Amino acid sequence: MTDSSDGQAQQTSPVEIFSIGKELLIGQIQDSNSFWLSQQITKLGGTMQRITILDDHQPMIVKALGDAVKRGAKTIITTGGLGPTIDDLTVPSIAELLGVGTHIDDDVVQDHLRRRGITIEEHTENLKIMATIPDGATAYPSPAGWAPLVRVEVDGCTIFSMPGPPREMEAIFARFLEEYFSEGAGAHRAVTHRVYVDMWESEVSPMLQQVMEAVPGTYCKGYIALGNQRFLPIDVVTRGADEAEAQAGLDKALDMLERLVAETGRDFQR
Repeated sequence: MTDSSDGQAQQTSPVEIFSIGKELLIGQIQDSNSFWLSQQITKLGGTMQRITILDDHQPMIVKALGDAVKRGAKTIITTGGLGPTIDDLTVPSIAELLGVGTHIDDDVVQDHLRRRGITIEEHTENLKIMATIPDGATAYPSPAGWAPLVRVEVDGCTIFSMPGPPREMEAIFARFLEEYFSEGAGAHRAVTHRVYVDMWESEVSPMLQQVMEAVPGTYCKGYIALGNQRFLPIDVVTRGADEAEAQAGLDKALDMLERLVAETGRDFQR
């Protein structure tokens, strides 16, 4: 579903994620969607710019999305706010951002009817609300739920709106957005490997910097909060034009880091 012009796939990065819902903002429900999405996008070569949690407040949502576009985000993903209740405000917020109205998408309605085995007369008000999208938007029927994926374009940025339930969101990402990020211009593949070192973060940080400078496209990060009394976890992420190139870079980075740690006499575990 990647758009292209003059034979070039559109740029997909930087990427911003907005998780929408008061239940997330007050800590009633953990925002697992952003964590999962950022992992998938990074693996596919996308570059994350920002993750934000928003209240169910239309002026706030409109402003936040508009600010992301002004910051130069090329892809914005929202999760949540596509249900049938009065606090589900993603669609009207995006419509306001675009300065357009909304309409019920016939393809989504037909998908509802077919999957439920009902007639148009039996199509409920709640289903109609979940089939409503901004004018000019494109809807992609969900493979796992009733709220579709909604796509709009604004000032060189593509906004994808997905439902909040993780099962639905993950199914939609696998069906539609994996291809989008894989084929995006500049969206190289990325591979990740976690290692463990018998060192303090302050001791290993100069080594991580050496590796990042020596192996282009590599990012190394130690996680002191995840460490036990002895071993510090370190994630090494390397990008390449394809998976083979990314893996070759990762192997080089890991070998170099292992050698640097070994020179100090400390333990290194892959």
